[in-house]
Amino acid sequence: MNHTLSCKLIAAVTTVMLSLPAVAQQTTDLKLWYDKPAQTWNEALPIGNGRLAAMVFGGPATERLQMNEETIWTGKPHNNVVESHGKVITELRQLLFQKKYAEAQQLSKAKIVATQNGMSYQPASDLLLYFPGHEKATGYQRDLNISKATSTVSYQVDGVTYTRTALASFTENVIAVEVAASKKGALRFNVGLTSAHTRTQRQVKDQLLTLAGRPGMAEQLEPAINFETNVRVTSPDGKIAYTDSTINITGATRATVYVSIGTNFNNYRDVSADAHQRSVDYLNKGSKKPFEQIRGLHEQYYTQYFNRVNLNLGKATTANLSTDERVKQFSTSQDPQLIELYFQFGRYLLIAGSQPGGQPTNLQGKWNHKTNPAWDSKYTININTEMNYWPSEVTNLSELGEPLFHMLKDLSVTGQESARTLYGARGWVAHHNTDLWRITGPVDGGFYGMWPMGGAWLTRHLWEHYMYTGDKAFLKEVYPILKGAATYYVDALQVEPDHGWLVVTPSMSPENNYMKDSAGNGIGLTYGTTMDNQIVAELFYNTIQAGKVLATDAAFTDTLIRKRAQLPPMQIGRFGQLQEWINDWDRKDDRHRHISHLFGLFPSNQISPVTTPELFEAANNTLVSRGDISTGWSMGWKVNFWARMKDGNHALKLITNQLNLVSPDTQFGQGGGTYPNLFDAHPPFQIDGNYGCTAGIAEMLLQSQDGAVEILPALPDSWKNGTVNGLVARGGYTVAITWKNNKPEKVTVTAKLGGNLRLRLHNSWKPVASGLSAAKGPNGNPFYQVMEVAKPLISAEAPATTATVLHTSDYDLPTTAGKTYVITFK
Repeated sequence: MNHTLSCKLIAAVTTVMLSLPAVAQQTTDLKLWYDKPAQTWNEALPIGNGRLAAMVFGGPATERLQMNEETIWTGKPHNNVVESHGKVITELRQLLFQKKYAEAQQLSKAKIVATQNGMSYQPASDLLLYFPGHEKATGYQRDLNISKATSTVSYQVDGVTYTRTALASFTENVIAVEVAASKKGALRFNVGLTSAHTRTQRQVKDQLLTLAGRPGMAEQLEPAINFETNVRVTSPDGKIAYTDSTINITGATRATVYVSIGTNFNNYRDVSADAHQRSVDYLNKGSKKPFEQIRGLHEQYYTQYFNRVNLNLGKATTANLSTDERVKQFSTSQDPQLIELYFQFGRYLLIAGSQPGGQPTNLQGKWNHKTNPAWDSKYTININTEMNYWPSEVTNLSELGEPLFHMLKDLSVTGQESARTLYGARGWVAHHNTDLWRITGPVDGGFYGMWPMGGAWLTRHLWEHYMYTGDKAFLKEVYPILKGAATYYVDALQVEPDHGWLVVTPSMSPENNYMKDSAGNGIGLTYGTTMDNQIVAELFYNTIQAGKVLATDAAFTDTLIRKRAQLPPMQIGRFGQLQEWINDWDRKDDRHRHISHLFGLFPSNQISPVTTPELFEAANNTLVSRGDISTGWSMGWKVNFWARMKDGNHALKLITNQLNLVSPDTQFGQGGGTYPNLFDAHPPFQIDGNYGCTAGIAEMLLQSQDGAVEILPALPDSWKNGTVNGLVARGGYTVAITWKNNKPEKVTVTAKLGGNLRLRLHNSWKPVASGLSAAKGPNGNPFYQVMEVAKPLISAEAPATTATVLHTSDYDLPTTAGKTYVITFK
């Protein structure tokens, strides 16, 4: 794999990290804990090092670690572009501009069909530890310590205390499990391997327990991936014996089980590696170190990320209860410490699931036990993959976006085939799904799949990374990706017949429909949807700004400026809502999980009470109309929406709705919630809800999207006192806030890049700091250029808008790179 981008990013962000002020170590361990073993996968506890992942069940008599390796997928190198779709797309454009929407949708469903619709992420193998006689354990407890990234099980049998500690080592690339007894020589257990795959071979050879396998066939593609799991057991005092399928340990006081997994994957085009040799090399390296040394190195690596941010919202009377019981009681208990745990759990999952040099987190992060997982557990790029990385910059995990940036680099290559073959365009394009093989054609047919915006949405993470870090070398390296995405729309935009606007066609507002055909089937295919317009406007803006920063491509920048001015403006419809489509087709009773047209509110910054008050009110009307209860990830998105609406109480209401205990056996539904192990329930499990809520909590405490760094913009009434350290604002500012009685006492800002710091504070707060003055004119800091948007079109039927009342004032403070500034309040 080419790690040029990875190495540059790691070096750049390591420099950033070293320049940041130290964040205080967590004063108490942050733990998920339970008084009984997991009976189902949704109760097991996740560990991971980016490449490897495991779910720890914690059974006293039979321990199970269900394991994954990030490159085990079905399929083989391919793209799913169908050449005949190009002609169909031309026909669809004609039908849509003729207002023949039903005919266009019918044609799209009939003809936009591909044999391959994305491969699926697969499990690897299960490590099984059998402890004879431990069925009647007492004093049982298991936990996941997210301040140290370890999972521990402890219990007593016949007066002996047994403990097991599992981790996925960041430094040694193995999963390690230490098993210990309080009585000398009391340990006796057997080690086995199994797998959900049928194409496997298991053997014991050279003191290794080995399972080699490959996934099954999928969508007419034989698998190209081979994987191999190897297990070695060491003990300073026990006896180790081997059968043809197990490793048996007797008479031990302590033993360590080392597990490695290797595959033949090099990159999306190359699967020529030796899975066996990789796995053995990982194991030989990792098993040379005793467990305590591995744990020390592992914790040192992990805490360099985790300890950057600390959140304290106060004490709770339920903090001594098991985690599942705390979730069960959350709606009535006012447990702020559970919110801290939930917030930090999202950061833990990102550290454990996304490491430089590897693959991005998919629909389930890196944790999956099924050979046929929901939605293939792939990359759904019409919200879910993007959502996975919303916490990365603001919660001080900037370098963990590198796997996503690498995937974008790949897509910018494979997406050229889609642009050229399907649309006759230059540049690159990706639709609403991709996978390990970086497919870019429509997936799942002509309703869901006819949405050519996924790649463009992903590119905003490149610009955001620059906005937070100021890394011009990074921007220069990824600029061709931005330019290629923008070039596609320069070629592919069409002139719509009613206003002469440039629009994306054919397309849809993700997964929603605006009318039914005569048979009652939903029609979603159209042109110029609000979300498409917002995404293209932002892509053009970001590419224009990047060109200016890099002093390059002046002619291309001028083209983008002209094209951007011809995009449709946002529109306010007859209910006072932000229109979802180019026509006023919204329904008051629409409760759809996707609220795609509020992309401009979050994650983008095109809707603001400061710059676009009419659109801000229309967005509020849309949120109220859509309601709160939805799928888990949708409610996570709504936390961010309400934070941007400056309504902390409503944002907290969404968090409360999400922290609703869902039975671990619940497989499908639309009500959201949280499983006992704190995984987000769509249901089923999707990790994006976890990441979305973590980002949303950060947005409640700090925002920096529309010209200023706003302190406590959406603080709920019930979060009366608290502290947060280590959140990051655009422009490279690391921020710490202490507040009391819902007002800040002290704000500490460390400036990485320097420049004018514009603070936005509530009018009732009276700040004191040397050099602080009332803001005058536009913010001169280049990281706070406000994205301009066209004046909205407002329906004649829309109710009169109410002026948005701003309760904030802006202040300016000149800063110097590397210095820290303290603002206190009278």
